[in-house]
Amino acid sequence: MENEQLLKSVKEKAMVWLSEQYDEATRAEVKQMLENQDPTLLIESFYKDLEFGTGGLRGIMGAGTNRMNIYTVGAATQGLANYLKEAFPDMPQISVAVGHDVRNNSRKFAEIVANIFSANGIKAYLFDSFRPTPELSFAIRHFGCQSGVNITASHNPKEYNGYKAYWADGAQIIAPHDVNIINHVNRIKSVNDIKFQGNPELIEIIGEEVDNAFLTAIKGLSLSPDVIKKYHDLKIVYTPIHGTGVKMVPDSLRNYGFTNIIHVPEQDIPSGDFPTVDSPNPENPSAMAMAIAKAKEVEADLVVASDPDADRIGCVIRDTNGEYVLVNGNQIVLVLLNYLMTRNTELGRITGKEYVVKTIVTTETIKAIAEANNIRMYDCYTGFKWIASVIRENEDTARYLGGGEESYGFLAETFARDKDSVSAISLMAECLAWAKDKGMSFMEMLQDIYVKYGFSREEGISVVRPGKSGAEEIVAMMKAFRANPPKSLGGSDVVIVKDYADLNMTDMRDGHVEKLDFPTTSNVLQFFTADGSKISIRPSGTEPKIKFYIEVKGHMATKADYHAATEAAEKKIAAIKKELGI
Repeated sequence: MENEQLLKSVKEKAMVWLSEQYDEATRAEVKQMLENQDPTLLIESFYKDLEFGTGGLRGIMGAGTNRMNIYTVGAATQGLANYLKEAFPDMPQISVAVGHDVRNNSRKFAEIVANIFSANGIKAYLFDSFRPTPELSFAIRHFGCQSGVNITASHNPKEYNGYKAYWADGAQIIAPHDVNIINHVNRIKSVNDIKFQGNPELIEIIGEEVDNAFLTAIKGLSLSPDVIKKYHDLKIVYTPIHGTGVKMVPDSLRNYGFTNIIHVPEQDIPSGDFPTVDSPNPENPSAMAMAIAKAKEVEADLVVASDPDADRIGCVIRDTNGEYVLVNGNQIVLVLLNYLMTRNTELGRITGKEYVVKTIVTTETIKAIAEANNIRMYDCYTGFKWIASVIRENEDTARYLGGGEESYGFLAETFARDKDSVSAISLMAECLAWAKDKGMSFMEMLQDIYVKYGFSREEGISVVRPGKSGAEEIVAMMKAFRANPPKSLGGSDVVIVKDYADLNMTDMRDGHVEKLDFPTTSNVLQFFTADGSKISIRPSGTEPKIKFYIEVKGHMATKADYHAATEAAEKKIAAIKKELGI
């Protein structure tokens, strides 16, 4: 009976999409779904509305209320336009920047976004072609815009596309604007509410001038130009994995002074089909396979990659046996922040007003480095909108050196406010040159950090629980962890529990409770053990999964202890996973 009611409701919603308000191609696609004996696609396309959340939209492309198409994109843009006019009532000319990635339909969606803004009297700066996400953030600040939109689904599979909304500081939107925009988007009830007919006079095509300004700003981050001159011919293999980084990343490396950039020609071809990989995610070894093969062929010093919208960085280095191995997201942030903090100290630029930022699930070793260099460290929630929020709060009082998260994102600048692989890759190459000047390989540099500041090993585990029953199971798991927190993990007592749902930090040794200083609550639990291990648990906000982040500590007296420390840490991680039932 429940299924019959669902199918009836879905058909009623679909029938609306057969009206003349919708274009011919959309009507034909919906008609085909209605006529298909198997209603699965029809149900998936219409059983709910694609929600405009705090990060915007993301979904599979196609016709339907639960899909990315010109109408769901149109409703989101009309809602945002309505809110912008409410938020800036006295501004003579509200303006926005609009960008997009290489995905199928991305250009089409971006042009529709620009048209809708212009139809509402809002000036749109539209990029002439695909660009990295961080350049869209830069453009918002460069032109003094009040908002911006980027059409991208990051490293999701090729069937997906997305819509990211940004505010005037170039950061993704947080409170109160996020909720206000969502409310305005939800008020768009009909296609007739959307102004699709653009005003060409309010659309300005942008491109090379912004590219040059962005690259110049990134070059300004360089701290070791003399070392780059010395090691300018480092063999750097780079792949954009068919994405937007194809032009900007090599240009930035050359701008820094590196002269030996080696491409993976098959993956230099921009394509929303990502034809050479199963998943265009530089976190996955399979996505890096062609770049690693090229590195072996040319005996590269460094392998770097960016994801399709060029905000995340992938990195491969040689281990002590000469084998090419992936650097994980925690290590990327650790190495880059160590370089920026140490190099600023070497240059005498530390005044006591500098700071770095990491997310709460990122390695705690960063804190030890910051303390050793007299630099403040901020913790924030997962997501670069929160790192950007810390930057905004310290805008006029302190100097930001860099920030990152374990999910392969890093931001070294304030002229953009979203994670940036263009600057991160440029600095990673510079960092390697700096290490070589000190007689170290990349691996030895990483080991040197562990010897100085303490060894850590991290692993992230995602437990997928799809469907309604899966969602209920995830709720039950979080409830159980809160009601009965583990007394010990990996052979060490749990001494601190942080619950961000009520912002309470509890000392399990004496029951003392303190409040956590965070801007809002979040459904995250953390357990800290006496030996320094940290276990974080959070349900995903966008996927049917619950995520576990495990970090264990170890000891390295010398670089030679690296393999033994790694082996011991991996055993401890395996024990903790077993204790957590994952």
